[in-house]
Amino acid sequence: MISLVSMLGTVIGTFGGILTSSKLTSFRLEQLEKKVDKHNNFASRMPVIEEQIKVINHRIDDLEREAKNYENH
Repeated sequence: MISLVSMLGTVIGTFGGILTSSKLTSFRLEQLEKKVDKHNNFASRMPVIEEQIKVINHRIDDLEREAKNYENH
């Protein structure tokens, strides 16, 4: 009888530990997936931002050229 109660306690403890570990692993994976999603969103937006910066730089160059031409006249 004592050995059955002891075995039952061991089985319950083992499955409880497995369940707790599984929940923690699932939570940590979910958090990691959220971070990866943020990174992927940022990475997909970077080419758009880089193109906008190029356009802005060209516009600044044009304005500086116009300002020099205006000063020379």
